[in-house]
Amino acid sequence: MAKAKSYYFCRECGYRSASWLGRCPECGKFGTIEEEVVKAASPGLPRQGSASAASRPKRLHEVACENTSRMTTHCAELDRVLGGGIVAGSLLLLGGEPGIGKSTLLLQTAIAMADRRLLYVSGEESEQQIKMRADRIGTPSDGLYVVSETVTQRIFEHVEAVRPELLVVDSIQTVTTEDIDSPAGSVSQIRQCTTEFQHYAKTTGVPVLLIGHITKDGTLAGPKVMEHIVDAVLQFEGDRNYGFRILRAIKNRFGSTAEIGIFDMHEGGLREVDNPSQYLLSQRDESLSGAAVAATLEGARPMFVEVQSLVSSAVYGTPQRNAGGFDSRRMNMLLAVLEKRCGFKLGAKDVFLNIAGGLRISDPAMDLAVACAILSSNVDIAISPRDCFAAELGLGGEVRPVRGVEQRVSEAARLGFGRIFVSKYSVKAIDRRRHSIEVVPVGLIEEALRALFA
Repeated sequence: MAKAKSYYFCRECGYRSASWLGRCPECGKFGTIEEEVVKAASPGLPRQGSASAASRPKRLHEVACENTSRMTTHCAELDRVLGGGIVAGSLLLLGGEPGIGKSTLLLQTAIAMADRRLLYVSGEESEQQIKMRADRIGTPSDGLYVVSETVTQRIFEHVEAVRPELLVVDSIQTVTTEDIDSPAGSVSQIRQCTTEFQHYAKTTGVPVLLIGHITKDGTLAGPKVMEHIVDAVLQFEGDRNYGFRILRAIKNRFGSTAEIGIFDMHEGGLREVDNPSQYLLSQRDESLSGAAVAATLEGARPMFVEVQSLVSSAVYGTPQRNAGGFDSRRMNMLLAVLEKRCGFKLGAKDVFLNIAGGLRISDPAMDLAVACAILSSNVDIAISPRDCFAAELGLGGEVRPVRGVEQRVSEAARLGFGRIFVSKYSVKAIDRRRHSIEVVPVGLIEEALRALFA
């Protein structure tokens, strides 16, 4: 009989200790050490991942890449984030808040892949509940198998019987292994189960998609070592008050982490958004102060969003600073630049900022649009809805160039904008003869303000 041992694990980073500690020496967090009972493996049984006699070091040019093609998911937005599709033998982790649509996205993807044999394993729902959601989303094919199971040993028995081309596990926090006596969702369970699915994916070449929960602070639940084991970490995010959902790649060994996928949630599931600018830009008949359009770039996709600002006198003491969808610390920096370099007294005023559509944008090219929107609200003069902005601001008030300015100008011309404000240092990268839009080069923030407000 295998002896059970008790260890203490940090639920944040997975650090293991033989005794309880108040502070984790690995990540420095307090109160994260928890006791878990771990059952040692029986003697004589082969351990997963042990060296095989057939394995030997090879020269790099001797390694044969037989299967280099990617498996398409028939979802253009998901394929874009993955870098063109799913790589054979890869282990992917999808995280997001409860109810954001993680299970819906993967089930919808599994239904769309009608030409493949797939196994959908759920530890949170029964087969009947999965069938009810599948009927609402679409028509499942004969190649889609579902099973409700939480023990990895029995999951691999089902895998051996079905022999799928793609395995989906919903979710990794509900799955346990019989080798460990700790409860589901514990550090040791998550780490061991993730390792077992990694071993299966690498030895068989079958890609595995895992769904993971997130904690209160927005990080993936479980030890950080789980994120290092998987090949790609995808974050599914969005505001529940809006229908938009954004899929980001936090880590991707087979593609770029700059691409995003945009979906629209409705009663029939998730719908891909090919042109997000037409949904993010407000449709209004009259010009209002405090609104400016920013030309952002997410990966290789240009996207136009509306920046809304409200500046008012602080009558309740300390001025308030509130930013929705934009970094509040960067907004405070831009306010300091406007006050120091342009002479606007904003220290005694409340400043509220919002990115329309519920999106969160971190592109530095938002700076000029944010500054102009704040000053537009401060002087109560509207900016023309046919003007847009794509530039970064420095601490000296200089307008700095940003990447992909040619793509931003092309998209602005296609959407019908009349002028786009860019840095004068990026004009050389623009072929003005190709575009019908007027390109306004500026070197300092004062030049942009004079062109806007005369």
